[in-house]
Parts: sequence; structure tokens; C-alpha cells
Amino acid sequence: MASRVLHEPRLDTILMVEKALLDAEDYPTRTELWRRLPRRIQYQTFKRILDYLEATGRIVYDGRRIIYTGVANPKLLTLIETAKRIR
Repeated sequence: MASRVLHEPRLDTILMVEKALLDAEDYPTRTELWRRLPRRIQYQTFKRILDYLEATGRIVYDGRRIIYTGVANPKLLTLIETAKRIR
């Protein structure tokens, strides 16, 4: 029997997860990020949000760490600015 989503995440919950990613000092694992959230949500809902963020290009998940690639990511902007150009 396939698992099914009982409900879709609300916008405020999606924004909460994005803010937790922005506030993180490092690139967290899924479990680390889930535990850092200011309020509890079901892990199934949390994974659904991560799937959405990855599908829309806001995060990259390499199987271990989550990297936020959204517009307001100061860590990514610093990396881009200090990166060496390859010609």
C-alpha cells in the first residue's frame, strides 16, 4: 500500500522551513533542520515541503545536506562572489 499525503502544507509552514534554512549557520541534514524548527510539524509534512522546495529550485539536497539556493541566501552569495572564474 502506497503512503499518501493526508494534507498539503500551509504557506506559513513552508515559510517557517525556509526561514530555518536561512537562519542556519551551516548546511543542515534533514533531521537537524526538522529538530531546529520553532514549532513541531509531522515529518511527512516536512519531507513534502522539502520536495516542493527542491522541485522549485529553492534548495539542493545531495542526500545528506540541504543547501538553500534562494535569492536571499547570504552564504551562497558570498561563495559566488569569492569563487574563482573558470574560463
